Amino acid sequence: MLTSLHIEGNSLLHRLPVRVKLIALVASSIGLFLSASLAVQAVAFVVAAALYLSVGLSPKEALKRVGFVFLTIFFLAAVNLFYLSVSEVATLALRLMALVLFAAAVTATTTISAFMDEITILLSPLERLGWLKAADVSLALGLVLRFVPDIFARYQAIREAHRARGLPVRPLTIIGPLIILTLKDADTIAAAIDARGFRRQ
Repeated sequence: MLTSLHIEGNSLLHRLPVRVKLIALVASSIGLFLSASLAVQAVAFVVAAALYLSVGLSPKEALKRVGFVFLTIFFLAAVNLFYLSVSEVATLALRLMALVLFAAAVTATTTISAFMDEITILLSPLERLGWLKAADVSLALGLVLRFVPDIFARYQAIREAHRARGLPVRPLTIIGPLIILTLKDADTIAAAIDARGFRRQ
């Protein structure tokens, strides 16, 4: 079972400051959504894939981390074929897959604590304006990153339990128990956070 999405390494992305990676991720996201060129999206996808594979993951592990999201994108692309042209659907799919790979590369090369610290610093101006609590937002985002592997592992465990009992493995029969277990964990974690006084609101 994965305990973190972060992996140790000495790649270029590992050495880059967290702030640079986050700003580059936001800038690339905006740029890709502003572009409607299929060629641009294809180049971005190739670059994102190269960066993602450079962080030290094996091809199998790399695909395992993003496979479910890619399947979702393919499903959405298939649905959109009824409403959009093939070129437009290809542009949409490549854009989303490139963004997923960029985000996965940043996540794999950034520790949760470093990510939370940087988010707190970047959101400090908004906190001074009274719009939010930077520490609370960074804590929430850090918890999401921390427990994504646990949710995925729980999904696999439920799926294997279905197979062991001879039950058909269907998404609808798995998602229900997964949501219930995840919400129970969320309640437990929230109670633990409040008991320790981590949140200021």
